[in-house]
Amino acid sequence: MKLKQLPQDFQVEEWTEFQTGSGPFAFYRLVKRSLGTPEAVYQLCQALKLAPQRVSYGGLKDRHALTTQHLTIAGGPPRNYQGKLWSLTYLGQAERAFTPADMLGNRFILVLRDLSKPESSRLRSRLAETQRDGVANYFDEQRFRSVSRSGAFVARSLIAGDFDRALHLALAEPYAHDRPAEKELKARLRQHWGDWPLLRASLPPGSARRVASHLADHPTDLAGGFTRLPFELQSLYLSAYQSKLWNELLARWVASRSERGQLLRIRGVGPMLRKLRPDQIEYWRGCRLPLASARLKLPADDPVMPLLTEILQGEGLRLEEMKLPDLRKPFFSKGDRPAWFWPEGLTVQRAADELHPGRKKLALRFTLPRGCYATMLVKRVTAVE
Repeated sequence: MKLKQLPQDFQVEEWTEFQTGSGPFAFYRLVKRSLGTPEAVYQLCQALKLAPQRVSYGGLKDRHALTTQHLTIAGGPPRNYQGKLWSLTYLGQAERAFTPADMLGNRFILVLRDLSKPESSRLRSRLAETQRDGVANYFDEQRFRSVSRSGAFVARSLIAGDFDRALHLALAEPYAHDRPAEKELKARLRQHWGDWPLLRASLPPGSARRVASHLADHPTDLAGGFTRLPFELQSLYLSAYQSKLWNELLARWVASRSERGQLLRIRGVGPMLRKLRPDQIEYWRGCRLPLASARLKLPADDPVMPLLTEILQGEGLRLEEMKLPDLRKPFFSKGDRPAWFWPEGLTVQRAADELHPGRKKLALRFTLPRGCYATMLVKRVTAVE
């Protein structure tokens, strides 16, 4: 059984009535494939010769799909652009930047392929179950692509004030999705790490050379070197670590509220629940769990606190230490996140799989609230009991 990606998988952003007419922000529709949102934005900034700070968008879209989203560019040109793996369509002018607050959710089309007839029947039954019971709202692996193969989080080094380690993780550590040019660049960085004048002279234009150039002139200002990374990337490092902690909190919260026969363990993610009673469904519809941050203030008797404290102790941290002592920006977000989600408008069509003769496929169409992962729904449906 396989989750077919391009060209049958689509993710389309749904947004509020974002007002256009006049203003300093050009509003666009971005369609891309085989690129994450940061990569696509970087490429269009290179093509349009723009500073990345002028671009604002609602959310990150998966690289493993054909996706549509919206963005604004401060003072952007009123025209269309075409890249190798992306296209930008001009939609008008706006008074303000497009942000996550303007997003309602995302529409998806996914195709499950290479199914036997019994498998397709079982998955259709699971989809009906999922539509009733919902899905635990874990952050999925796309959230953690800023984590190196070693599993070390840049943000954990930042909390400790170890900017040399943070920079090494950000610039020189191997990542699962590194392309050949990135592998070569990182090998050079590892070989000459700390020799900033040499690296300044030999690195190609980009983030690594900006960092090396700053440290060649200010070798003790490692914190300043870190700020030479794109701000969006700095924020991603923090959100990845915060998301890891939140996933652990949700996993423990789910396990603590499960009843006999309800727990469904999903490898590599965390437990989910099935066969929920109506009162449990009502509970999970309203359940939100906090993101770990030094700015989080919970009552001492809040039942979440012992679990969160235990998780942070495992990281060698206290809640008040969830901050970056030597940087004003970025910072860990303060807030909470729904613990559960339900797919809206879910439809399932079974048909012969044209790519696998004699097998079946299921085409799924549904809408999810912003911040929820379609891959998590697929994992819930395809979990081995």
